[in-house]
Amino acid sequence: MNVAVVDSPVGRLGVVDEGGKITRLRWNVDPVGELTPLLAEAQAQLRAYFDGTLTVFDLPTLVAGSDFQRAVCDAMSAIPFGETMTYGEIAKLTGNSAQAVGNACGANPIPIIIPCHRVMGAGNKLVGFSGAGGVETKVQLLRLEGAAGLLI
Repeated sequence: MNVAVVDSPVGRLGVVDEGGKITRLRWNVDPVGELTPLLAEAQAQLRAYFDGTLTVFDLPTLVAGSDFQRAVCDAMSAIPFGETMTYGEIAKLTGNSAQAVGNACGANPIPIIIPCHRVMGAGNKLVGFSGAGGVETKVQLLRLEGAAGLLI
């Protein structure tokens, strides 16, 4: 396992590379191992995202978990920059309940890159975020993406 660090407006982020795939994004960690080409690219893409010049991440990811967990992560990854979906909308896509989708979102191991911050509760209500800082971080990310109009 190798971990590279990016200082960002939402904290110090550690991107984890295991076997040539991004498997986690963690807060407040130190670098570990070597800076692989994948981690260097992840750092560059995260910096570009926070600079406002990147709207779609193009990194190989691996989400450990059930087929359902991966389906929810795929659905979240398909939400365009600056847009949102509700748990209920993703539930319809995956054939599960909104509560199950909420649990899967909360277990997202790669927040920001897999944009769980773009998932809202019914009526576009702000609800949890799987990364550090909870809803406050979610609001920062939505503002960064120009989706702050949803928050008024």
